[in-house]
Amino acid sequence: MDEQDLRGLIADVRDGRTSRRDFVRRMVAVGLTAPMAGMMLAHGGVAMADATLPYKPAKAGGGGLLKMLLWQAPTLLNPHFASGTKDQIASRIFFEPLAGWDKEGNLIPQLAAEVPTKENGGLSADGREVTWKLKRNVKWHDGKPFTADDVVFTAEYAADPGTAAYTTGSYNNIKVEKLDDYAVKITFKEPTPFWADPFVGVTGQILPKHHFGDYKGAKSRDAPANLKPVGTGPYKFVDFKPGDVLTGERNTDYHVPNRPFFDRIEVKGGGDAVSAARAVLQTGEYDYAWNLQVEDEVLKRMEAGGRGKSSAVVSGDIEFIILNPTDPWTEVDGERSSAKTKHPTLSEPKVREAINLLIDRDSIQKFIYGRGGAATASFVNEPPRFKSQKLKYEFSVDKANKILDDAGYKRGSDGIREKDGKKLKYVFQTSINAPRQKTQAIIKQACQRAGIDLELKSVTPSVFFSSDVANPDTYTKLYVDMEMYTTTQPQPDPERFLNQFVSWEIANKENKWLGRNVSRYADPAADEAYKAAQKELDPVKRAALLIKVNEIFCEANVILPLLSRTRVAASAGNLMHDHSGWDVDTWNLAAWYRT
Repeated sequence: MDEQDLRGLIADVRDGRTSRRDFVRRMVAVGLTAPMAGMMLAHGGVAMADATLPYKPAKAGGGGLLKMLLWQAPTLLNPHFASGTKDQIASRIFFEPLAGWDKEGNLIPQLAAEVPTKENGGLSADGREVTWKLKRNVKWHDGKPFTADDVVFTAEYAADPGTAAYTTGSYNNIKVEKLDDYAVKITFKEPTPFWADPFVGVTGQILPKHHFGDYKGAKSRDAPANLKPVGTGPYKFVDFKPGDVLTGERNTDYHVPNRPFFDRIEVKGGGDAVSAARAVLQTGEYDYAWNLQVEDEVLKRMEAGGRGKSSAVVSGDIEFIILNPTDPWTEVDGERSSAKTKHPTLSEPKVREAINLLIDRDSIQKFIYGRGGAATASFVNEPPRFKSQKLKYEFSVDKANKILDDAGYKRGSDGIREKDGKKLKYVFQTSINAPRQKTQAIIKQACQRAGIDLELKSVTPSVFFSSDVANPDTYTKLYVDMEMYTTTQPQPDPERFLNQFVSWEIANKENKWLGRNVSRYADPAADEAYKAAQKELDPVKRAALLIKVNEIFCEANVILPLLSRTRVAASAGNLMHDHSGWDVDTWNLAAWYRT
Protein backbone atom coordinates (compact mmCIF):
# COMPACT_ATOMS: atom_id res chain seq x y z
CA MET A 1 0.00 0.00 0.00
CA ASP A 2 1.56 3.31 -1.11
CA GLU A 3 1.03 6.79 0.28
CA GLN A 4 -1.63 7.69 -2.30
CA ASP A 5 -3.68 4.59 -1.44
CA LEU A 6 -3.39 5.36 2.27
CA ARG A 7 -4.50 8.98 1.82
CA GLY A 8 -7.45 7.74 -0.22
CA LEU A 9 -8.52 5.32 2.51
CA ILE A 10 -8.33 8.03 5.18
CA ALA A 11 -10.44 10.30 2.98
CA ASP A 12 -13.00 7.50 2.59
CA VAL A 13 -13.30 7.23 6.38
CA ARG A 14 -13.56 11.00 6.78
CA ASP A 15 -16.31 11.18 4.14
CA GLY A 16 -18.21 8.17 5.44
CA ARG A 17 -17.55 5.82 2.52
CA THR A 18 -15.51 3.43 4.71
CA SER A 19 -16.06 2.65 8.36
CA ARG A 20 -13.39 3.28 10.98
CA ARG A 21 -13.48 -0.41 11.86
CA ASP A 22 -12.79 -1.51 8.26
CA PHE A 23 -9.89 0.94 8.03
CA VAL A 24 -8.38 -0.35 11.28
CA ARG A 25 -8.70 -3.95 10.09
CA ARG A 26 -6.87 -3.15 6.85
CA MET A 27 -4.08 -1.41 8.74
CA VAL A 28 -3.70 -4.35 11.13
CA ALA A 29 -3.43 -6.63 8.10
CA VAL A 30 -0.36 -4.69 6.89
CA GLY A 31 1.40 -4.74 10.26
CA LEU A 32 0.02 -1.78 12.23
CA THR A 33 -2.00 -1.99 15.44
CA ALA A 34 -5.38 -0.44 16.08
CA PRO A 35 -3.81 2.32 18.23
CA MET A 36 -1.47 3.41 15.45
CA ALA A 37 -4.30 3.25 12.90
CA GLY A 38 -6.32 5.51 15.17
CA MET A 39 -3.47 8.03 15.34
CA MET A 40 -3.24 8.01 11.53
CA LEU A 41 -6.95 8.86 11.29
CA ALA A 42 -6.48 11.70 13.79
CA HIS A 43 -3.65 13.14 11.68
CA GLY A 44 -5.95 12.84 8.67
CA GLY A 45 -8.68 14.92 10.26
CA VAL A 46 -10.95 12.05 11.37
CA ALA A 47 -12.39 12.46 14.84
CA MET A 48 -11.56 9.78 17.39
CA ALA A 49 -14.24 7.18 18.15
CA ASP A 50 -16.21 6.95 21.36
CA ALA A 51 -14.88 4.81 24.18
CA THR A 52 -15.19 1.06 23.74
CA LEU A 53 -17.55 0.62 26.72
CA PRO A 54 -21.03 2.08 26.08
CA TYR A 55 -22.50 3.50 29.29
CA LYS A 56 -26.11 2.45 29.86
CA PRO A 57 -27.27 3.71 33.31
CA ALA A 58 -29.72 6.61 33.05
CA LYS A 59 -28.50 8.38 36.18
CA ALA A 60 -25.49 8.74 38.43
CA GLY A 61 -25.29 6.84 41.70
CA GLY A 62 -27.33 3.98 43.05
CA GLY A 63 -24.66 1.35 42.40
CA GLY A 64 -23.56 0.91 46.00
CA LEU A 65 -19.99 -0.09 46.76
CA LEU A 66 -17.39 -1.06 44.14
CA LYS A 67 -14.71 -3.27 45.70
CA MET A 68 -11.35 -3.55 43.92
CA LEU A 69 -8.28 -5.59 44.76
CA LEU A 70 -4.76 -4.45 43.96
CA TRP A 71 -2.57 -7.21 45.33
CA GLN A 72 0.37 -4.84 45.01
CA ALA A 73 -0.83 -2.25 47.50
CA PRO A 74 -0.70 1.49 46.62
CA THR A 75 1.62 3.56 48.77
CA LEU A 76 1.12 7.09 47.36
CA LEU A 77 -1.48 9.06 45.39
CA ASN A 78 0.54 11.61 43.43
CA PRO A 79 0.56 10.35 39.80
CA HIS A 80 3.79 12.18 39.01
CA PHE A 81 5.66 10.18 41.66
CA ALA A 82 3.96 6.91 40.75
CA SER A 83 6.70 4.75 39.23
CA GLY A 84 4.67 1.62 40.08
CA THR A 85 1.52 0.73 38.13
CA LYS A 86 -0.48 0.13 41.32
CA ASP A 87 0.12 3.75 42.39
CA GLN A 88 -0.81 4.97 38.90
CA ILE A 89 -4.07 2.99 39.09
CA ALA A 90 -4.93 4.43 42.50
CA SER A 91 -4.07 8.00 41.48
CA ARG A 92 -6.29 7.79 38.39
CA ILE A 93 -9.36 7.31 40.59
CA PHE A 94 -9.04 10.96 41.61
CA PHE A 95 -6.95 12.67 38.93
CA GLU A 96 -7.55 12.81 35.18
CA PRO A 97 -5.51 13.61 32.07
CA LEU A 98 -6.70 15.54 29.05
CA ALA A 99 -7.27 12.21 27.26
CA GLY A 100 -6.81 8.48 27.76
CA TRP A 101 -6.41 5.36 25.61
CA ASP A 102 -9.14 2.75 25.20
CA LYS A 103 -8.47 -0.90 24.36
CA GLU A 104 -8.75 -0.25 20.61
CA GLY A 105 -6.16 2.50 20.80
CA ASN A 106 -8.62 5.36 20.40
CA LEU A 107 -7.62 8.56 22.15
CA ILE A 108 -10.65 9.48 24.30
CA PRO A 109 -11.12 13.05 25.63
CA GLN A 110 -11.39 13.31 29.39
CA LEU A 111 -10.55 16.82 30.58
CA ALA A 112 -10.19 17.93 26.96
CA ALA A 113 -13.21 19.09 24.99
CA GLU A 114 -11.94 17.22 21.92
CA VAL A 115 -8.91 15.38 20.59
CA PRO A 116 -6.65 17.64 18.49
CA THR A 117 -6.68 17.01 14.73
CA LYS A 118 -5.50 18.97 11.72
CA GLU A 119 -9.12 19.52 10.77
CA ASN A 120 -10.08 21.19 14.06
CA GLY A 121 -6.89 23.23 14.13
CA GLY A 122 -5.32 21.27 16.95
CA LEU A 123 -2.32 19.90 15.02
CA SER A 124 0.12 22.03 13.06
CA ALA A 125 1.29 20.89 9.63
CA ASP A 126 4.96 20.88 10.70
CA GLY A 127 4.39 18.54 13.65
CA ARG A 128 5.67 21.05 16.22
CA GLU A 129 2.49 22.41 17.81
CA VAL A 130 -0.56 20.87 19.46
CA THR A 131 -3.49 22.90 20.76
CA TRP A 132 -5.77 21.37 23.37
CA LYS A 133 -9.21 22.84 24.03
CA LEU A 134 -10.36 22.16 27.58
CA LYS A 135 -13.75 21.23 28.94
CA ARG A 136 -15.63 24.07 30.59
CA ASN A 137 -17.45 23.88 33.91
CA VAL A 138 -15.14 21.22 35.34
CA LYS A 139 -14.53 21.61 39.06
CA TRP A 140 -11.90 20.29 41.39
CA HIS A 141 -13.24 18.24 44.28
CA ASP A 142 -13.04 21.33 46.53
CA GLY A 143 -15.28 23.31 44.15
CA LYS A 144 -12.55 25.43 42.53
CA PRO A 145 -12.70 25.69 38.71
CA PHE A 146 -10.36 23.65 36.49
CA THR A 147 -8.62 25.93 33.96
CA ALA A 148 -5.63 26.18 31.66
CA ASP A 149 -3.59 27.48 34.61
CA ASP A 150 -3.69 23.98 36.12
CA VAL A 151 -2.48 22.41 32.88
CA VAL A 152 0.42 24.84 32.51
CA PHE A 153 1.34 24.39 36.17
CA THR A 154 1.37 20.58 35.86
CA ALA A 155 3.92 20.82 33.04
CA GLU A 156 6.11 23.17 35.10
CA TYR A 157 5.80 20.94 38.16
CA ALA A 158 6.79 17.76 36.33
CA ALA A 159 9.61 19.40 34.38
CA ASP A 160 11.26 20.98 37.46
CA PRO A 161 14.36 18.86 38.26
CA GLY A 162 13.83 19.53 41.96
CA THR A 163 10.45 17.83 41.86
CA ALA A 164 12.14 14.61 40.68
CA ALA A 165 8.93 13.47 39.03
CA TYR A 166 8.59 10.07 37.40
CA THR A 167 6.95 11.84 34.45
CA THR A 168 9.64 14.47 33.86
CA GLY A 169 10.64 12.97 30.51
CA SER A 170 7.25 13.91 29.07
CA TYR A 171 7.57 17.59 29.97
CA ASN A 172 11.17 18.75 30.11
CA ASN A 173 11.60 19.51 26.39
CA ILE A 174 8.33 21.25 25.61
CA LYS A 175 6.85 24.72 25.98
CA VAL A 176 3.29 24.95 27.29
CA GLU A 177 1.37 28.23 26.86
CA LYS A 178 -2.03 29.33 28.07
CA LEU A 179 -4.03 30.71 25.15
CA ASP A 180 -7.08 31.47 27.28
CA ASP A 181 -8.75 29.92 30.31
CA TYR A 182 -9.78 26.89 28.26
CA ALA A 183 -7.02 26.34 25.74
CA VAL A 184 -3.31 25.52 25.90
CA LYS A 185 -0.68 25.15 23.20
CA ILE A 186 2.24 22.74 23.37
CA THR A 187 5.30 23.61 21.30
CA PHE A 188 7.87 20.88 20.67
CA LYS A 189 11.48 21.73 19.86
CA GLU A 190 11.43 19.38 16.87
CA PRO A 191 8.74 17.84 14.67
CA THR A 192 7.08 15.29 16.95
CA PRO A 193 5.30 12.38 15.27
CA PHE A 194 3.82 10.99 18.48
CA TRP A 195 2.50 14.11 20.18
CA ALA A 196 -0.01 12.35 22.47
CA ASP A 197 2.34 12.04 25.44
CA PRO A 198 2.20 15.21 27.57
CA PHE A 199 -1.13 15.42 29.42
CA VAL A 200 -2.24 12.04 28.06
CA GLY A 201 -2.74 8.70 29.81
CA VAL A 202 -0.44 7.52 32.59
CA THR A 203 1.90 10.52 32.44
CA GLY A 204 -0.77 13.12 31.81
CA GLN A 205 -2.80 13.51 34.99
CA ILE A 206 -3.44 17.17 35.83
CA LEU A 207 -2.71 18.57 39.29
CA PRO A 208 -4.57 21.51 40.90
CA LYS A 209 -2.27 24.51 41.03
CA HIS A 210 -3.92 25.81 44.20
CA HIS A 211 -2.96 22.63 46.09
CA PHE A 212 0.51 21.99 44.66
CA GLY A 213 1.71 25.50 43.76
CA ASP A 214 3.66 25.90 46.99
CA TYR A 215 5.19 22.42 46.68
CA LYS A 216 6.97 22.50 43.36
CA GLY A 217 10.62 21.52 43.24
CA ALA A 218 12.46 20.67 46.46
CA LYS A 219 9.27 20.83 48.57
CA SER A 220 7.38 18.40 46.33
CA ARG A 221 7.39 15.51 48.82
CA ASP A 222 5.88 17.68 51.56
CA ALA A 223 2.56 18.38 49.85
CA PRO A 224 -0.41 17.11 51.91
CA ALA A 225 -2.20 16.31 48.64
CA ASN A 226 0.36 13.60 47.88
CA LEU A 227 -1.68 11.39 50.23
CA LYS A 228 -5.00 13.31 50.28
CA PRO A 229 -5.71 14.07 46.63
CA VAL A 230 -8.05 16.76 45.35
CA GLY A 231 -8.76 15.94 41.72
CA THR A 232 -11.45 16.19 39.05
CA GLY A 233 -12.15 12.45 38.82
CA PRO A 234 -15.36 10.51 39.38
CA TYR A 235 -14.62 9.81 43.05
CA LYS A 236 -13.60 12.07 45.90
CA PHE A 237 -10.98 11.07 48.43
CA VAL A 238 -12.21 9.76 51.81
CA ASP A 239 -9.35 7.87 53.45
CA PHE A 240 -6.04 6.19 52.67
CA LYS A 241 -3.94 3.81 54.67
CA PRO A 242 -0.80 3.35 52.53
CA GLY A 243 -0.16 -0.31 51.83
CA ASP A 244 -3.67 -1.25 52.96
CA VAL A 245 -7.01 0.39 52.06
CA LEU A 246 -8.06 3.37 49.93
CA THR A 247 -11.65 4.65 49.97
CA GLY A 248 -13.54 7.23 47.96
CA GLU A 249 -17.08 8.49 47.48
CA ARG A 250 -19.01 9.53 44.39
CA ASN A 251 -18.22 12.98 43.04
CA THR A 252 -21.75 14.40 42.87
CA ASP A 253 -20.48 17.30 40.74
CA TYR A 254 -18.68 15.15 38.15
CA HIS A 255 -18.35 16.75 34.74
CA VAL A 256 -19.87 13.85 32.76
CA PRO A 257 -23.68 13.54 33.03
CA ASN A 258 -25.14 10.46 34.77
CA ARG A 259 -21.73 9.26 36.00
CA PRO A 260 -20.34 7.58 38.01
CA PHE A 261 -22.66 4.66 38.76
CA PHE A 262 -21.14 3.50 42.04
CA ASP A 263 -21.69 5.48 45.24
CA ARG A 264 -18.45 4.45 46.92
CA ILE A 265 -15.21 2.76 46.00
CA GLU A 266 -12.88 0.66 48.12
CA VAL A 267 -9.46 -0.41 46.93
CA LYS A 268 -7.89 -3.10 49.07
CA GLY A 269 -4.16 -3.65 48.73
CA GLY A 270 -1.89 -6.52 49.63
CA GLY A 271 -2.01 -10.29 49.43
CA ASP A 272 -1.07 -12.06 46.23
CA ALA A 273 -2.42 -12.55 42.72
CA VAL A 274 -3.86 -16.01 43.39
CA SER A 275 -5.88 -14.93 46.43
CA ALA A 276 -7.03 -11.83 44.51
CA ALA A 277 -8.27 -14.00 41.62
CA ARG A 278 -10.02 -16.34 44.06
CA ALA A 279 -11.77 -13.45 45.82
CA VAL A 280 -13.39 -12.41 42.54
CA LEU A 281 -13.79 -15.62 40.54
CA GLN A 282 -14.66 -18.10 43.29
CA THR A 283 -15.96 -16.36 46.42
CA GLY A 284 -17.34 -13.19 44.82
CA GLU A 285 -16.07 -11.16 47.77
CA TYR A 286 -14.66 -8.48 45.45
CA ASP A 287 -15.79 -7.02 42.14
CA TYR A 288 -12.48 -6.58 40.36
CA ALA A 289 -8.88 -7.79 40.61
CA TRP A 290 -6.00 -6.37 38.61
CA ASN A 291 -2.92 -7.92 37.04
CA LEU A 292 -3.64 -11.60 37.51
CA GLN A 293 -0.14 -12.92 37.25
CA VAL A 294 -1.44 -16.39 37.98
CA GLU A 295 -0.55 -19.70 36.36
CA ASP A 296 -2.99 -20.19 33.52
CA GLU A 297 -4.20 -23.62 34.63
CA VAL A 298 -4.99 -22.26 38.09
CA LEU A 299 -6.93 -19.38 36.57
CA LYS A 300 -8.98 -21.71 34.35
CA ARG A 301 -10.02 -23.81 37.34
CA MET A 302 -11.15 -20.72 39.20
CA GLU A 303 -13.16 -19.45 36.23
CA ALA A 304 -15.09 -22.73 36.19
CA GLY A 305 -16.69 -21.66 39.47
CA GLY A 306 -18.91 -19.22 37.58
CA ARG A 307 -18.81 -16.30 40.05
CA GLY A 308 -16.72 -14.10 37.81
CA LYS A 309 -14.92 -13.77 34.49
CA SER A 310 -11.42 -12.97 33.36
CA SER A 311 -10.37 -10.74 30.50
CA ALA A 312 -7.05 -10.53 28.69
CA VAL A 313 -6.18 -7.60 26.44
CA VAL A 314 -3.22 -7.01 24.15
CA SER A 315 -0.57 -4.67 25.53
CA GLY A 316 3.05 -3.77 25.03
CA ASP A 317 4.03 -4.83 28.56
CA ILE A 318 7.14 -6.98 28.95
CA GLU A 319 8.37 -9.34 31.67
CA PHE A 320 12.15 -9.11 31.64
CA ILE A 321 15.40 -9.42 33.56
CA ILE A 322 18.04 -6.75 34.13
CA LEU A 323 21.64 -7.89 34.51
CA ASN A 324 23.22 -5.13 36.57
CA PRO A 325 26.34 -3.77 34.81
CA THR A 326 27.16 -1.64 37.89
CA ASP A 327 28.38 -2.72 41.34
CA PRO A 328 25.47 -3.18 43.77
CA TRP A 329 27.72 -4.00 46.70
CA THR A 330 29.95 -0.89 46.68
CA GLU A 331 28.65 2.50 47.84
CA VAL A 332 29.74 5.63 45.97
CA ASP A 333 28.51 9.08 47.00
CA GLY A 334 25.72 7.60 49.11
CA GLU A 335 24.35 5.10 46.62
CA ARG A 336 25.03 1.57 45.48
CA SER A 337 24.72 0.46 41.85
CA SER A 338 26.18 3.82 40.91
CA ALA A 339 26.73 4.46 37.21
CA LYS A 340 30.28 5.40 38.22
CA THR A 341 31.03 1.75 39.06
CA LYS A 342 31.37 -1.53 37.16
CA HIS A 343 30.07 -4.90 38.24
CA PRO A 344 32.93 -7.35 39.00
CA THR A 345 31.63 -9.93 36.48
CA LEU A 346 28.34 -8.79 34.91
CA SER A 347 30.14 -5.89 33.26
CA GLU A 348 31.76 -8.59 31.07
CA PRO A 349 29.62 -9.12 27.91
CA LYS A 350 30.43 -12.84 27.62
CA VAL A 351 29.06 -13.56 31.09
CA ARG A 352 25.82 -11.77 30.24
CA GLU A 353 25.61 -13.65 26.94
CA ALA A 354 25.94 -16.97 28.76
CA ILE A 355 23.20 -16.12 31.25
CA ASN A 356 20.82 -15.21 28.43
CA LEU A 357 21.32 -18.70 26.99
CA LEU A 358 20.30 -20.22 30.34
CA ILE A 359 16.70 -18.92 30.23
CA ASP A 360 14.17 -21.48 29.02
CA ARG A 361 11.57 -19.01 27.77
CA ASP A 362 9.43 -21.60 26.00
CA SER A 363 8.97 -23.65 29.18
CA ILE A 364 8.21 -20.52 31.21
CA GLN A 365 5.47 -19.63 28.73
CA LYS A 366 4.06 -23.13 28.33
CA PHE A 367 4.03 -24.29 31.94
CA ILE A 368 3.51 -21.04 33.83
CA TYR A 369 1.97 -18.13 31.92
CA GLY A 370 -0.15 -19.65 29.14
CA ARG A 371 -2.57 -16.91 28.02
CA GLY A 372 -0.64 -14.43 30.14
CA GLY A 373 2.33 -14.03 27.81
CA ALA A 374 4.34 -15.10 24.78
CA ALA A 375 8.07 -15.87 24.83
CA THR A 376 10.15 -13.16 23.16
CA ALA A 377 13.68 -11.82 22.74
CA SER A 378 12.50 -8.28 21.97
CA PHE A 379 11.80 -5.63 24.58
CA VAL A 380 9.26 -3.96 22.25
CA ASN A 381 6.59 -6.26 20.82
CA GLU A 382 3.62 -4.00 20.13
CA PRO A 383 2.82 -2.48 17.68
CA PRO A 384 4.30 -5.27 15.50
CA ARG A 385 6.11 -2.90 13.14
CA PHE A 386 8.25 -1.74 16.07
CA LYS A 387 9.28 -5.28 17.02
CA SER A 388 12.80 -6.34 16.04
CA GLN A 389 12.88 -9.23 13.59
CA LYS A 390 16.58 -9.62 14.23
CA LEU A 391 16.45 -10.54 17.91
CA LYS A 392 16.11 -14.27 18.61
CA TYR A 393 16.25 -16.34 21.78
CA GLU A 394 17.78 -19.74 22.41
CA PHE A 395 18.07 -22.05 25.39
CA SER A 396 21.38 -23.96 25.47
CA VAL A 397 23.28 -24.99 28.57
CA ASP A 398 26.05 -26.44 26.38
CA LYS A 399 26.64 -23.14 24.54
CA ALA A 400 26.62 -21.22 27.82
CA ASN A 401 29.24 -23.57 29.26
CA LYS A 402 31.48 -23.15 26.22
CA ILE A 403 31.23 -19.34 26.35
CA LEU A 404 32.24 -19.32 30.01
CA ASP A 405 35.05 -21.81 29.40
CA ASP A 406 36.43 -19.63 26.61
CA ALA A 407 36.11 -16.53 28.82
CA GLY A 408 38.39 -18.15 31.41
CA TYR A 409 35.86 -18.93 34.13
CA LYS A 410 36.78 -22.26 35.74
CA ARG A 411 34.73 -24.35 38.15
CA GLY A 412 35.96 -24.39 41.72
CA SER A 413 35.64 -27.23 44.22
CA ASP A 414 32.10 -26.03 45.00
CA GLY A 415 31.14 -26.21 41.32
CA ILE A 416 30.87 -22.43 40.98
CA ARG A 417 32.89 -20.79 38.23
CA GLU A 418 35.39 -18.08 39.02
CA LYS A 419 38.18 -16.05 37.46
CA ASP A 420 40.75 -13.87 39.22
CA GLY A 421 39.02 -14.64 42.51
CA LYS A 422 35.63 -13.39 41.27
CA LYS A 423 32.87 -15.97 41.48
CA LEU A 424 29.80 -16.15 39.26
CA LYS A 425 27.54 -15.87 42.26
CA TYR A 426 24.56 -13.53 42.12
CA VAL A 427 21.52 -12.31 44.04
CA PHE A 428 18.45 -12.57 41.77
CA GLN A 429 15.55 -10.40 42.96
CA THR A 430 11.88 -10.10 42.05
CA SER A 431 8.52 -9.50 43.72
CA ILE A 432 6.66 -12.20 45.65
CA ASN A 433 4.38 -13.89 43.14
CA ALA A 434 3.99 -17.61 42.32
CA PRO A 435 4.77 -17.42 38.56
CA ARG A 436 7.84 -15.27 39.26
CA GLN A 437 9.16 -17.60 41.95
CA LYS A 438 8.69 -20.56 39.60
CA THR A 439 10.46 -18.63 36.83
CA GLN A 440 13.34 -17.90 39.21
CA ALA A 441 13.59 -21.60 40.06
CA ILE A 442 13.72 -22.64 36.38
CA ILE A 443 16.51 -20.13 35.69
CA LYS A 444 18.43 -21.07 38.86
CA GLN A 445 18.40 -24.75 37.89
CA ALA A 446 19.81 -24.04 34.43
CA CYS A 447 22.45 -21.69 35.85
CA GLN A 448 23.63 -24.39 38.26
CA ARG A 449 24.32 -26.65 35.28
CA ALA A 450 26.62 -23.94 33.93
CA GLY A 451 28.47 -23.26 37.19
CA ILE A 452 26.57 -20.10 38.13
CA ASP A 453 25.06 -19.81 41.61
CA LEU A 454 21.91 -17.75 42.10
CA GLU A 455 20.61 -16.67 45.49
CA LEU A 456 16.88 -16.06 45.02
CA LYS A 457 15.42 -13.03 46.72
CA SER A 458 11.69 -12.24 46.83
CA VAL A 459 10.37 -8.86 47.97
CA THR A 460 6.84 -7.94 49.04
CA PRO A 461 5.25 -6.26 45.98
CA SER A 462 4.16 -3.15 47.89
CA VAL A 463 7.81 -2.61 48.82
CA PHE A 464 9.42 -3.71 45.55
CA PHE A 465 7.24 -1.39 43.44
CA SER A 466 7.09 1.53 45.87
CA SER A 467 8.69 4.94 45.40
CA ASP A 468 10.10 5.06 48.94
CA VAL A 469 13.52 6.71 48.59
CA ALA A 470 14.62 5.27 51.95
CA ASN A 471 13.91 1.63 51.05
CA PRO A 472 16.83 -0.38 49.63
CA ASP A 473 14.56 -3.09 48.16
CA THR A 474 12.68 -1.06 45.54
CA TYR A 475 13.19 -2.22 41.96
CA THR A 476 14.55 1.18 40.86
CA LYS A 477 17.38 0.96 43.43
CA LEU A 478 18.65 -2.27 41.80
CA TYR A 479 20.76 -3.07 44.86
CA VAL A 480 21.23 -6.63 43.60
CA ASP A 481 23.00 -8.37 40.70
CA MET A 482 19.90 -9.12 38.67
CA GLU A 483 16.17 -8.56 38.95
CA MET A 484 12.94 -9.41 37.14
CA TYR A 485 9.63 -7.60 36.75
CA THR A 486 7.10 -6.38 34.19
CA THR A 487 7.35 -2.87 32.82
CA THR A 488 4.23 -1.25 31.42
CA GLN A 489 4.07 0.25 27.94
CA PRO A 490 1.73 3.17 28.64
CA GLN A 491 0.94 4.15 25.04
CA PRO A 492 0.42 2.50 21.65
CA ASP A 493 3.75 3.95 20.56
CA PRO A 494 7.06 2.77 22.05
CA GLU A 495 8.93 6.08 22.15
CA ARG A 496 8.34 6.84 25.83
CA PHE A 497 8.59 3.13 26.65
CA LEU A 498 12.13 3.13 25.24
CA ASN A 499 13.31 6.09 27.27
CA GLN A 500 14.25 3.37 29.77
CA PHE A 501 17.31 2.97 27.53
CA VAL A 502 18.64 6.55 27.42
CA SER A 503 21.49 7.94 29.48
CA TRP A 504 19.66 11.00 30.79
CA GLU A 505 17.04 8.78 32.47
CA ILE A 506 19.48 6.74 34.60
CA ALA A 507 18.00 6.16 38.06
CA ASN A 508 20.19 7.60 40.80
CA LYS A 509 20.23 9.39 44.12
CA GLU A 510 19.92 12.81 42.49
CA ASN A 511 16.56 12.01 40.88
CA LYS A 512 15.41 10.00 43.92
CA TRP A 513 15.76 6.81 41.88
CA LEU A 514 12.77 7.79 39.71
CA GLY A 515 14.79 7.92 36.51
CA ARG A 516 13.33 5.38 34.09
CA ASN A 517 16.65 3.77 33.11
CA VAL A 518 16.86 1.29 35.98
CA SER A 519 19.66 -0.74 34.35
CA ARG A 520 22.11 2.22 34.48
CA TYR A 521 23.49 0.98 31.14
CA ALA A 522 24.17 3.64 28.51
CA ASP A 523 25.27 3.57 24.89
CA PRO A 524 25.88 6.73 22.81
CA ALA A 525 24.48 4.98 19.74
CA ALA A 526 21.19 4.33 21.56
CA ASP A 527 21.01 7.95 22.72
CA GLU A 528 21.65 9.17 19.19
CA ALA A 529 19.05 6.88 17.59
CA TYR A 530 16.45 7.79 20.22
CA LYS A 531 16.91 11.54 19.72
CA ALA A 532 16.69 11.10 15.95
CA ALA A 533 13.47 9.10 16.28
CA GLN A 534 11.87 11.83 18.37
CA LYS A 535 11.85 14.21 15.41
CA GLU A 536 11.60 11.79 12.47
CA LEU A 537 8.22 12.21 10.74
CA ASP A 538 8.78 9.41 8.22
CA PRO A 539 7.11 6.43 9.97
CA VAL A 540 9.38 3.81 8.36
CA LYS A 541 12.60 5.62 9.27
CA ARG A 542 11.29 6.34 12.77
CA ALA A 543 10.42 2.70 13.38
CA ALA A 544 13.91 1.65 12.27
CA LEU A 545 15.51 4.09 14.74
CA LEU A 546 13.41 2.87 17.67
CA ILE A 547 14.11 -0.74 16.75
CA LYS A 548 17.82 0.10 16.84
CA VAL A 549 17.52 1.43 20.41
CA ASN A 550 15.78 -1.79 21.43
CA GLU A 551 18.38 -3.99 19.73
CA ILE A 552 21.37 -2.22 21.30
CA PHE A 553 20.24 -3.06 24.84
CA CYS A 554 18.99 -6.56 24.06
CA GLU A 555 22.11 -7.51 22.09
CA ALA A 556 24.25 -6.22 24.97
CA ASN A 557 22.34 -8.73 27.15
CA VAL A 558 21.81 -6.12 29.83
CA ILE A 559 18.08 -6.38 29.17
CA LEU A 560 16.83 -9.97 28.83
CA PRO A 561 13.19 -9.99 27.63
CA LEU A 562 11.21 -13.04 28.72
CA LEU A 563 7.53 -12.67 27.84
CA SER A 564 5.39 -10.23 25.93
CA ARG A 565 2.59 -9.86 28.47
CA THR A 566 -1.14 -9.59 28.01
CA ARG A 567 -3.05 -7.77 30.74
CA VAL A 568 -5.29 -10.18 32.60
CA ALA A 569 -7.95 -9.02 35.06
CA ALA A 570 -10.89 -10.65 36.84
CA SER A 571 -14.30 -9.11 37.38
CA ALA A 572 -17.67 -10.05 38.81
CA GLY A 573 -19.97 -11.58 36.22
CA ASN A 574 -22.29 -8.57 36.29
CA LEU A 575 -19.59 -5.86 36.28
CA MET A 576 -19.09 -3.88 33.08
CA HIS A 577 -15.57 -2.48 33.15
CA ASP A 578 -13.34 -0.85 30.54
CA HIS A 579 -10.09 -2.85 30.42
CA SER A 580 -7.40 -1.28 28.21
CA GLY A 581 -3.93 -2.58 27.43
CA TRP A 582 -2.75 0.96 26.64
CA ASP A 583 -3.70 2.74 29.85
CA VAL A 584 -4.19 1.91 33.54
CA ASP A 585 -7.19 -0.17 34.60
CA THR A 586 -8.99 2.82 36.14
CA TRP A 587 -8.57 5.02 33.05
CA ASN A 588 -12.34 5.11 32.40
CA LEU A 589 -13.61 4.26 35.87
CA ALA A 590 -16.51 6.71 35.54
CA ALA A 591 -18.06 4.41 32.90
CA TRP A 592 -18.06 1.23 35.01
CA TYR A 593 -21.44 -0.10 36.06
CA ARG A 594 -23.24 -3.23 37.20
CA THR A 595 -25.92 -4.91 35.12
